Amino acid sequence: MTSSATPSSAMTAARPVLAEVVRSGFVEGLHRGSLVVLAADGSVEYALGDPAAPVFPRSSNKPMQAAAILRAGLDLGGERLALTAASHSGEGFHLDLVRTMLAEHGLTADDLQTPPDLPLDPVEAESYLAAGQVRERLTMNCSGKHTAMLAVCVRNGWDTASYLDPAHPLQRLVHQVVEEAAGEPVASVGTDGCGAPLMAIGLVGLARAFRSFVLAAPGTAERRVADAMRAHPEYVAGTRRPDTWLMREVPGTLSKMGAEAVQAVALADGRALAFKIDDGATRALGPVLARVLELLGVDAPVVSRIGRAPLLGGSAEVGGVRAAF
Repeated sequence: MTSSATPSSAMTAARPVLAEVVRSGFVEGLHRGSLVVLAADGSVEYALGDPAAPVFPRSSNKPMQAAAILRAGLDLGGERLALTAASHSGEGFHLDLVRTMLAEHGLTADDLQTPPDLPLDPVEAESYLAAGQVRERLTMNCSGKHTAMLAVCVRNGWDTASYLDPAHPLQRLVHQVVEEAAGEPVASVGTDGCGAPLMAIGLVGLARAFRSFVLAAPGTAERRVADAMRAHPEYVAGTRRPDTWLMREVPGTLSKMGAEAVQAVALADGRALAFKIDDGATRALGPVLARVLELLGVDAPVVSRIGRAPLLGGSAEVGGVRAAF
């Protein structure tokens, strides 16, 4: 495995502006980044910036991690498999299923190596704190993935204490799956916010990976992950999250965002997109995603819903974040 920092050349040239922050008719901020759209045949149809430069996809890597867990022999499906690929909001049904999955494999929340955290969804976090709760490992948005990682270690007799080590058999398999799905070598290995190894690939490779999951043969690990995510999108994200809305309202769509403003989507026909906002501002994700979906001809009310990113002045809406391409 390669272990190094992100190549310095990746961020030296100014990327194009993907989104503008407009307040009271005045452009007060810009969000730059790179973007790629693949045609149904997998060729690059549209690109901005440098989509070949490696990035850390962050949680957009989770479908590949879930496929590796299936390949390693853990038989998951339905909501359990969707939660394995999730950055869940910490809603009650998410936490209940994590607890159930832990118990099913003789595990407890103490086995998780996720950092203690609050629910990802602000509404859930406020309710959680109001109830007198504190940060927990189980509440962290990656706890479903970590539970499945631990469960497959138990199944295979692998060490559970070192399940996040890049040299662990499971993480070596994740590395292999990422490279196969992306069609390119991993450029760098880092550590994600949840503590799991994180593989850097280009945005073209990330879009290619999502396309491969949607088009994979039925019954393969990749297709099983895609099907579970699309059938149970509320377990992939939450009831108030754009990934859920998009997968629920545009049939056949696979969607997963990642921290530091990464987004990857594949449509049922094999067209796919991936982008990253350089400054990591998640407020730009919705407007940029909605604009790309418009360019792809996706005609659904959810596109406008995803694209709304209002700015307030006092209690009134005085502007918003808008796509700039």
